[in-house]
Amino acid sequence: GVAACMAVCFTHPLDTIKVHLQTQQGKDSIAKVVRNTLKNNGLLGIYSGLSASIMRQGTYTTARFGAYEVARAKLTGESGAPLSFPLKVALAAGGGAVGILAGNPADVVNVRMQNDMRLPVAQRVGYRNVFHGLATIVRHEGAAALFRGLQANIPRSMMINVGQVACYDQAKQAVLSSGMQDGIPVHFLSSFIAGTMATVLTQPVDVMKTRLMQGTQYNSIVKVFVDTAKEGPLAFYKGFVPAWVRLSPQTILTWLFLERLRIYFPPKE
Repeated sequence: GVAACMAVCFTHPLDTIKVHLQTQQGKDSIAKVVRNTLKNNGLLGIYSGLSASIMRQGTYTTARFGAYEVARAKLTGESGAPLSFPLKVALAAGGGAVGILAGNPADVVNVRMQNDMRLPVAQRVGYRNVFHGLATIVRHEGAAALFRGLQANIPRSMMINVGQVACYDQAKQAVLSSGMQDGIPVHFLSSFIAGTMATVLTQPVDVMKTRLMQGTQYNSIVKVFVDTAKEGPLAFYKGFVPAWVRLSPQTILTWLFLERLRIYFPPKE
């Protein structure tokens, strides 16, 4: 969780641009979205929602990485023999489902804060920070609104955990077996592979999740799917490039930080 919070401080602007691309109804280019964001909101505009993003990583990533590591440690036992890839996938998917239950409230606030600057002033939610956003949502929409988009977020979280965690674990095992020494180059290469796999697996669901969370326009994932499909198959991959540009560095930085933290703060036996 600490490693992910550190990483998101570097990658949050890319996440903001990704949200803007996914929620637009037109086909503005990445360059135009970036230009309009900077023109209308300034440099700090691309950091809108950072407090919610940090809280999301602190809850969501802590839970999903932790669930995977605990389950893997239990299954490997004292032998330390690597698990099969299908078993890693199953553990990662389960960890992802657990993690999003903890992280969904902050995710809702994050999406709304990032999307706020695109809306007319009268339609903006105006959250000052993540805590103000959580309180406002509960007060005006009820606690259930904190779990808006959960039906899309659960499969997304399962797939992103498979990509980021199981694929990293498997890629690192393969790279080490090739003769490379454990260290930053191994961690970088393994996390690059993991970040790419995570983006490919999650982008269609991520588009639907973002549209569900941005407001009350949609009340079911079926309606989101139908409306998005009307825009054409590529609509499910809107924002793919910034999503990959964000998720790959996010994955790389998270694992680089985490591997360093494991050295400085080794787990207790």
